[in-house]
Amino acid sequence: MAEKFLRAVKVITLAESLGGVESLIENPALMTHGSVPPEHRKLLGIDDNFIRMSVGIEDEADLLADLK
Repeated sequence: MAEKFLRAVKVITLAESLGGVESLIENPALMTHGSVPPEHRKLLGIDDNFIRMSVGIEDEADLLADLK
């Protein structure tokens, strides 16, 4: 379910934090915590469908439209 959502966004970039000003979105279970065993991710509260987003400087209306 998370992967389908992540593939659908167009304005927001699918990436781990790069220290830029653009909005980023990621699935920690597949990306930043992909090497962590599933049972340990569960203990950390990182569900497979968890999505992390950091908001950048894009227009608010564009971001909201991308998330719908």
